[in-house]
Amino acid sequence: MKNFNALFFLFLLFFLNPLFSYEQKTSFADTLINKQKEDKTIDQVIASATPPKADAVKQVNELTKYGFKDLFKNYSYNSSMPYSEQVNPNAETYMQDYLQAHGRYLQQMKATSVPYFNLIDRILSQYGLPKELKYLAVIESDLKSDALSVKGALGPWQLMPGTAKDYGLEVDQYADERTDYTKSTHAAAKYLLSLYKDFNDWLLVIAAYNGGQGRVYNAIKKSGSRNFWKLQYYLPEESRNHVKKFIATHYIMETESTRNNFNYTSVDGSIIIPKPDITANESANADSIKISGKYISWVIAKEVDMASKDFDRYNPGFDDILAAGADYTMRLPVDKMKVFAEKKYSILNDCIQQLLSEASIPPDNSKKKNK
Repeated sequence: MKNFNALFFLFLLFFLNPLFSYEQKTSFADTLINKQKEDKTIDQVIASATPPKADAVKQVNELTKYGFKDLFKNYSYNSSMPYSEQVNPNAETYMQDYLQAHGRYLQQMKATSVPYFNLIDRILSQYGLPKELKYLAVIESDLKSDALSVKGALGPWQLMPGTAKDYGLEVDQYADERTDYTKSTHAAAKYLLSLYKDFNDWLLVIAAYNGGQGRVYNAIKKSGSRNFWKLQYYLPEESRNHVKKFIATHYIMETESTRNNFNYTSVDGSIIIPKPDITANESANADSIKISGKYISWVIAKEVDMASKDFDRYNPGFDDILAAGADYTMRLPVDKMKVFAEKKYSILNDCIQQLLSEASIPPDNSKKKNK
């Protein structure tokens, strides 16, 4: 009712103003009527106790598909085109900086997150929302169902108790459905859709998801713009960086090849193994072996009793290059290599088990007790 009254007031204010032409008034009236219809559709989807029907999903998809207009030149991401050719130039520098700092970790997550993403994609599509929004869960919680913030946000979508209850989740002393992957994703989808109704732009939605709607409205008011790149410095630093983390994570997760991301590719497309950061003496007392497959650097380091930072000095780019499907000539001190040779197959099995355990979606942790 509040939205309706506000729209009606604006309608009267504009329509009765003699300074505007008939054509302007007609266009404005049409815009208000369309906005009211769009909001009604979104409100019905949010209020529904079950996933919306196909026609409502189609309508929501039409309303939200241009929400990344300030990120991509053609309004949405096209996986068949090079990323750099379609992303807003304002995003590129930050993506490269974030890539250097966090790219390795996100590439490892990329290899183990498929079950999570499949589940989230399926639910987002039930609401007509873009699948890119799944990367918000990555920057919110690293996809961990038990992630808890100092402010009390919990679960893969880091929902606050009040927000979770507003969108149908049970949060009390007996159960907390914020840790339930399926239920919390349904709630997050509705919350994201509610924010989109207010801002009509996904980058602003992500900023509001982090810092609250009031801060985004304040930035819009001070900047006189709804373009994220123009209003970003009127946002709190945390909210501004949250949006940029989302963009960089999307870039890393969507880019086809790790080789291109980490610049380990020569002109002819072959893999370039970076030089190890070891002394001449360390090199003389090292051995090497060519390996491939699902090995993980920290698992190897643990099994041969070697500090991870030292393993990385001997083997720069190890995880990234193996993740790209290439072979790697691994170097280790002679005594460590002997241990690796003895435990090679058990180490590989441990690595595979680690990947499988990380990839499995956590069960429903919500446990109800008799009240």
